[in-house]
Amino acid sequence: MEMNFLAVIVAALSTMVVGAIWYNPKVFGTVWMKETGMTEEKAEGANMFKIFGMAILFAIMISFVLQFSVIHQFGSLGMIGGNPAVAKPSYEAFIADYGHAFRTFKHGALHGFMTGLFLGLPVIGTNALFERKSAKYILINGGYWIICFTIMGGILCAWE
Repeated sequence: MEMNFLAVIVAALSTMVVGAIWYNPKVFGTVWMKETGMTEEKAEGANMFKIFGMAILFAIMISFVLQFSVIHQFGSLGMIGGNPAVAKPSYEAFIADYGHAFRTFKHGALHGFMTGLFLGLPVIGTNALFERKSAKYILINGGYWIICFTIMGGILCAWE
């Protein structure tokens, strides 16, 4: 089982598409700006190359790790220490039988959703609580990551 680095990159880039929609002023952008204290003046003075560059890098890091949660076959690979060359014949038979099992967008999206709900949202929520942010802030940003994890999981799992 080899990693599909193109799928990792595409899944990471999907966060930019979701963000362009999610944080659009006609969706949650205006409310998000109010909840964060962001103004048009602050936004205009930002180094967008740095912001988007780091956001893409972070999304790649998330995508890279998320694949291990949404693709079950990585679990069997882990059981043999990650090196199929040293595996017993039973591993090859297992992969021949189950190597494509549960490799669908729907299945990956389910695991991505659960990861977003039970990992992404609590991280966002915990930071927001200590930063004294509102419930709206938590729901907007947590919701964004739940959607992103769902789509990323679907892409990673379906794209063999």
